[in-house]
Amino acid sequence: MNFKIAEFLQQVKAELRKVTWPTRKETYGSTVVVIVLVLMVAVFLWIVDSALSAMIQTLLN
Repeated sequence: MNFKIAEFLQQVKAELRKVTWPTRKETYGSTVVVIVLVLMVAVFLWIVDSALSAMIQTLLN
């Protein structure tokens, strides 16, 4: 049992050595893109929600 755990951890360590980690600049750029896209989607959904709410209010009155 302990041998399997040790073997697994060795394989994990070997795989982590193969990973290409992003630089600080790449991470910052990706973060900015994600934040901008989230804000754009939030504004779009707010506009759609407001328009649909206005239409429903008009139909109910």
